[in-house]
Amino acid sequence: MDVLILFTIIIAGLFAAAFFARRRFGLLGLALAAGSLLSGLWSYDGGLVASLFSIPSNPLTAAVIYAIILLLPAALLLFHGEKYKTIFGRVIGSVLFALLATAFLIEPLSRVVTPQGIGQDIFRWFGEYKSLVIGSGLILAIVDLFLSKPAHFPGRHHKH
Repeated sequence: MDVLILFTIIIAGLFAAAFFARRRFGLLGLALAAGSLLSGLWSYDGGLVASLFSIPSNPLTAAVIYAIILLLPAALLLFHGEKYKTIFGRVIGSVLFALLATAFLIEPLSRVVTPQGIGQDIFRWFGEYKSLVIGSGLILAIVDLFLSKPAHFPGRHHKH
């Protein structure tokens, strides 16, 4: 399968999931960061568990396990949390989520696909700017969290 088609499917699927769930990017973006940490810690153990169920150990299996662990926290949070109230917010948040998730998925994808043609250029761009996309995405996720709800301090009451 051409990498460009694979990228299109991944980005469209991630965009659609975030768009239709209407969840804010901030929480989903930080969930991707948590999933990235967990996948780094547990991907080896995931391979061991897969081998217990007689699933062959190969680069594709490892990439799928890595991707599942990476996306699981964000997938769970698609059903909980603050929602966007405007269509514009939903579109922007969904685009940011899809790009951030794709940047996180570059590493496991690089183990199982051989890019060619224009897909190679896109794959190389994501690989080259992965750290910038992830860093910027996480900063925007934190900013989005601050914009979602005003801070509430229990016990403090405004006196008028």
